[in-house]
Amino acid sequence: MRLVVRGGEVVGPDGPVRADVGVEDGRIVVVGPDLEAPGDARIVDATGCWVGPGLVDLHAHLREPGHEEAETIESGARAAARGGYSAVVAMPNTEPALDTAAMVAFVQARGREACVEVAVAGAVTQGRRGELLAPMAEMAALGVRLFTDDGRGVEDPLVLRRAMEYARGLGARIAEHCEDERLAAGGVMHEGALSGRLGLVGRPALAEELMVARDLELARLTGCPLHVMHLSSARALTLVVAARAEGLPVTCEVTPHHLTLDETAVEGYDPLFKVHPPLRPRADVEALVAGLAGGAIDAVATDHAPHAPETKDRTFDEAPPGMLGLEHAAALTLEALGGAAASAAAFFALLSRHPARIAGLDVADPRSGLGAHGGRVAAGEDANLVVFDPRRRWRASREDLASRARNTPYHGRELTGRARALLVAGRVVLDAEELA
Repeated sequence: MRLVVRGGEVVGPDGPVRADVGVEDGRIVVVGPDLEAPGDARIVDATGCWVGPGLVDLHAHLREPGHEEAETIESGARAAARGGYSAVVAMPNTEPALDTAAMVAFVQARGREACVEVAVAGAVTQGRRGELLAPMAEMAALGVRLFTDDGRGVEDPLVLRRAMEYARGLGARIAEHCEDERLAAGGVMHEGALSGRLGLVGRPALAEELMVARDLELARLTGCPLHVMHLSSARALTLVVAARAEGLPVTCEVTPHHLTLDETAVEGYDPLFKVHPPLRPRADVEALVAGLAGGAIDAVATDHAPHAPETKDRTFDEAPPGMLGLEHAAALTLEALGGAAASAAAFFALLSRHPARIAGLDVADPRSGLGAHGGRVAAGEDANLVVFDPRRRWRASREDLASRARNTPYHGRELTGRARALLVAGRVVLDAEELA
């Protein structure tokens, strides 16, 4: 063994068990109590921590190419490592969009230089304009398993139907940003009494719910797996749960901000709290938290959306939507699950095992060069591991971010739970909360 993760609670489906983890040549070679390590082995201290599969983010905007002033693949990967993520899925709403094999190959090449593994989501349509299908087969040949026009949904139902038929034949999944722009157009926060009082144009929850309902019916028609991104409405969650009960191949994610913030955060007109879909009323937040605890929600995804400071330093109406997520998501998810007393198995299911399966990252893929994530902590598995301290208390600060951007809404917030160490393919990229 070249490395031993010592003294932690190894998390399996039935809960944590005290054990050490031995790693060599990028793989786990042994798991057991009080392992004897050779004198030259590196020891990673996991005392008092959970040891589980590295976290997987289904939904990260890394901005490269096109907006490197906000984030690069390298800086986004460092933010992910600080958050405990061994893999992230890069969204295709870059400039130019990731809508060709050449663009996918570019991001994959840049990802191979990063400290965590970077998977690529391909665009559904050319230029993400919602009109002509992108060459999905060519992108799938490079290992792309998830297709989305995120930032907007595919408005034309016939185009989405054809995309779903195409994706199903490729063994891929369609992920949808569900907001009908004809209803949401011009809206900057949740439509309701508060938006009226603040004098801000609202984005109605119905814009999300109508597109969720439409997309579920297209999934029924085509048999294509559908993933609903950043679900924010209680009614939309009800639609997804009912569809799943009927046997439709549908999954959904929620973001940390939709679990921990509500529309009242907008009362100060701070653009840091502007996001699409918008922060909803407290009743929606409570419904999502209940769905998280009850197993109705498959995954927590960050929707990490960095922006250069000068773009967020505008009026609420004019500022772009989006907020950072990678470095705080694990602690916020733990909070939503009930804090340090939360189930470790549920925590890793929501942040690692289920996201890896949805993104097709649960098995190694020679086409993309990515290893397997979200698996068991057991001999023979790829050593993508996080050491997470569920009792570590800390204060979020915009001055202590690995991201190039600073648009976090959590500055000054007391959080509990933090990644202490991270292994990616057996390499230590984070130890004692410090990046290697």
